[in-house]
Amino acid sequence: MLQIAICDDECFYREKIQKLLVAYLESHQLTYNICFFTSGEEFLSQNENHVKYHIVFMDISMNELSGIETAMRMRAFHSDTFLVFVTAFIDYALEGYKANAIRYIMKDTLDAAVGECMDAILQKMRIAQVVFPFTEGERKLYTDNILYIESSKHKSIFHCMETDLTHYQIYTKLDAIERTLSDYGFLRIHKSYLVNMKHICKINHYIAYLDIGLELPIPRSRFRTAKETYVTYKGAL
Repeated sequence: MLQIAICDDECFYREKIQKLLVAYLESHQLTYNICFFTSGEEFLSQNENHVKYHIVFMDISMNELSGIETAMRMRAFHSDTFLVFVTAFIDYALEGYKANAIRYIMKDTLDAAVGECMDAILQKMRIAQVVFPFTEGERKLYTDNILYIESSKHKSIFHCMETDLTHYQIYTKLDAIERTLSDYGFLRIHKSYLVNMKHICKINHYIAYLDIGLELPIPRSRFRTAKETYVTYKGAL
C-alpha cells in the first residue's frame, strides 16, 4: 500500500491534489492511503511521519514553518521518501531542489503535472508485486512493503508494513524465498533473516539498522559481503 501525505495550508489545494491522486491511483489499480496536514509543524509533530510516507506533496509557502524547512527536517531522518514541492511561486525552485525533491510543481499546472509526476515516481520505485500461499491464504504483496523475512521453526515469517505492521507465515524455506525475491533488492544477512535493503538505514558493527527502529544481527562470517552488497545497492539508487 502506498502511503502518501499532502501538506498544504490551503484546503482547496489539499482537496485538488487528493482528487487528482485518487483518479490516478484508481486507474492504475494501486492500493493507497492518503493523509492530510495543514502545516509543517503538524506534519513533524508525529515522529513516525519522518519515515512513514513513500510520497509527500509539500507546499513550500506555509505560515510559521516553510515546506522547505519541514522537508529538510524530514530528510535528516529519512532520505528515501519521494518529495514533491507544490507552490504558486517559481522563485523557490532552486531552494526546493536542495531538499532532493523529485519534482517542483506549480499550482496552476496541477491537472497536467500530477499524473506525470506519479509516472516518474512509480518508475523509480519499481513497484512490484509477488504472490505467496501463506497460511492465512494466498496474498499479493508489494515488495516495497516487505521489511524482512524471518525463518523460525520450519516456517518463514514475513514482516510487512501495510496499514500497520503485519505478519504472514508460510511453510517455505528461506532459501526458496530468497531465490524468488532475488531481483527486488533483498539481502541475506543471516541464516534466519532476509532483509529488504530499501528499509535498511545502515549496516555497522555487525548490525543491520532498519527504518522502523529494529536492529537485526549479522554474523561475522557474513558481515563483509553484506556490507559491500548494501553499499553497492545504495550507490546504484
